[in-house]
Amino acid sequence: MKQTIKQRQIAALIQKEFSTVLQIEGDIIYGDALVTVTRVKMSADMGIAYIYLSVYNTLYKQEIIKEMWENLSRLRGELGRRIKRQVRRIPVLKFFIDDTMDEMEHVDLLFKNINNPEFQERSMKEVMEMKAAKEKAAQKAAEADDDDIDGDDEEFTLEQLLADDDFEDEEGEDDERGEAEMTDDEE
Repeated sequence: MKQTIKQRQIAALIQKEFSTVLQIEGDIIYGDALVTVTRVKMSADMGIAYIYLSVYNTLYKQEIIKEMWENLSRLRGELGRRIKRQVRRIPVLKFFIDDTMDEMEHVDLLFKNINNPEFQERSMKEVMEMKAAKEKAAQKAAEADDDDIDGDDEEFTLEQLLADDDFEDEEGEDDERGEAEMTDDEE
């Protein structure tokens, strides 16, 4: 339904005055969060004000709305003191989170990613080839990092390491024999 002129006038008045109330009472009610009144809609009989709020600087937007519901009488009383001469009765306040800005940011992100090659549609074959190429590049990078960690150390295969162990064992056996021969000569 389209709002009448009177509904829009009262909605604008409530938006302006309720914003002022939030500036004054907001620190006491919800702390450091930034809450702005994005729009107000009035019911046909002017008895209910639907207040849409944008909440920033907090992860839990619902908690802020809950705090406002808990302090509803305080907020409505302060609003009533400010608008009592312009309206016949103070409307009941109903709060809603306005996610318009969040949705707008999400849509902007989608538009930015339209020309991004990562997010364009491809055939399954192209996707698999890209995935394989990325994995191969990551594997090469990991191998290069492993080489850089050890510094001057050379890489050896398992066969080379086993051959080196056999060589050391043979040298050790020679040394023991040599020591045994020396002891025989000395006697």
